[in-house]
Amino acid sequence: MPNGYSLRFLRLGYFSRIMSGSTSYDSWTREELIARLRHVDVHSQKPNAAPKPLRHVQKPFDFSAHPRRKIALRFSYNGSEYGGLEAQKTPTPLPTVEGVLYEALVHTKLIDPSGGMEGCGWEKCGRTDKGVSAAGQVISLWVRSALGEAKTDADTEAVTSTVTESSITEASQPLAAAENVTGLDGDLALMGDWDEPPTSNSLPPPTKPATELNYVALLNNVLPLTVRINAWSPVAPDFSARFSCRYRHYKYFFTPHGLDLDAMRDAASRLVGEHDFRNLCKVDPQKQLTSFVRRILSAEINPATPQKDDIYVLDLKGYAFLYNQVRHIMAILFLVGTRLEHPSVVDALLNVDPANPKPPSRENESPPPVVESKPEYQMAQPFPLMLWDCGYDPAVVQWQGGPGGVDTNGGVSTPKQASGNLYEQLHSLYERSLVQTALDLHFLRAAEPFHAPPPQYLPVGHPDSAPIAQNTTLSIPTGAGAYSRTSSYVPLLQRKRGDLPDVINERWRLGKGAKRIAARKATTEPDDADE
Repeated sequence: MPNGYSLRFLRLGYFSRIMSGSTSYDSWTREELIARLRHVDVHSQKPNAAPKPLRHVQKPFDFSAHPRRKIALRFSYNGSEYGGLEAQKTPTPLPTVEGVLYEALVHTKLIDPSGGMEGCGWEKCGRTDKGVSAAGQVISLWVRSALGEAKTDADTEAVTSTVTESSITEASQPLAAAENVTGLDGDLALMGDWDEPPTSNSLPPPTKPATELNYVALLNNVLPLTVRINAWSPVAPDFSARFSCRYRHYKYFFTPHGLDLDAMRDAASRLVGEHDFRNLCKVDPQKQLTSFVRRILSAEINPATPQKDDIYVLDLKGYAFLYNQVRHIMAILFLVGTRLEHPSVVDALLNVDPANPKPPSRENESPPPVVESKPEYQMAQPFPLMLWDCGYDPAVVQWQGGPGGVDTNGGVSTPKQASGNLYEQLHSLYERSLVQTALDLHFLRAAEPFHAPPPQYLPVGHPDSAPIAQNTTLSIPTGAGAYSRTSSYVPLLQRKRGDLPDVINERWRLGKGAKRIAARKATTEPDDADE
């Protein structure tokens, strides 16, 4: 083998051993080990990494630096998505409307979360249970405002900076101008106003926003579509969403299938006036109510849609309502509408005082029997119930959709939020529900050729109703397509009666009530902590 070739071969092997990643160095020479270390040092050095940008630490929001004002918010919500209106202290399977609204107010920095609901003076007009909706619910509270004046550290620094800069500018500008002026005027011009202390008159006027914050748009941009703020109003500091309310208007929607609407109207009209409604509500012992007298202003059965055979509604208006009062009233109206009960049963349920019995409300009727405690019956479903309106004095509350009146942009604060137009959102939901109704109708039509509808027994005695034979199962409506089925209907006034309200209250005080009161004292909670 030629010497040159052998030398090149050895050098190639030497280079390969140095570049090799093998860790067996037993046969390596001293020179090879040194070369290997140098190779590793060179390739292990990494370029200096670019310095990480400093994180911008957001300063905590200073609520004390902003003025506050008391407002009322008018909003709607779909109750089927929530576990009721009122916020709860313990976790609930479904969120509450107040809980969602409170988080939105905190997120938009309209209220200070450190004070909770009490800190912002939170008050609601009417409570609604799980499944009940509202189109005109109202709360009142103190929120951050863009109007008014509030001094902050930032404002102070800005004023100081403005004074310093204006002094420097005003001291330098006359010098250049005076150099071109001859005589005494030019010399005096050099002095300027150096001996005059800066005053507030010399400072630029503070910039004030021309309009208030767009509360409707701010909240709707972060709230779920199932909760919508419709309007807001400035109110006086002593305004109360609850106690300033003049009336509350509830609506209960139902289909007229199998119902005598005239009989229902007769029964509803007997509710108008001041009565004791203990038999038309659920007695809540936690409230320890001793009076169940309420005044109903109007009670009417009206078409809810232009198609009069489609949907009807009970329009019930009153000053205040008891727990589940509307749903109990509607349950009785369903029994009257099926003609299983006479409209005069309403007079009997309102005749609760044996010492002061009520006379008949119709000339051709006998005096109603006294019913001191509520007969057992199932109240109507919550889904069709809606709090439609909370009425206030127009001189006290002026509702507006935008910062200063009717919102012609539908709650849109920027052009990019055009899809957030409140009217368009609600109209889209309405259109979708119409399509869903059409789908459900066609599902029904698809089944008709193969499944006959059941006999129609209600309303009892109607020309189109089938005669009721013995052991016939009756489907009594309870609202929203739900029915209570029975083959042996017992008239309402012949059913088992519940306990008197006084007995229910005392039993709670001696049982669960005593435990809760003791627990409240142990945790130093207020008496109405669970209210």
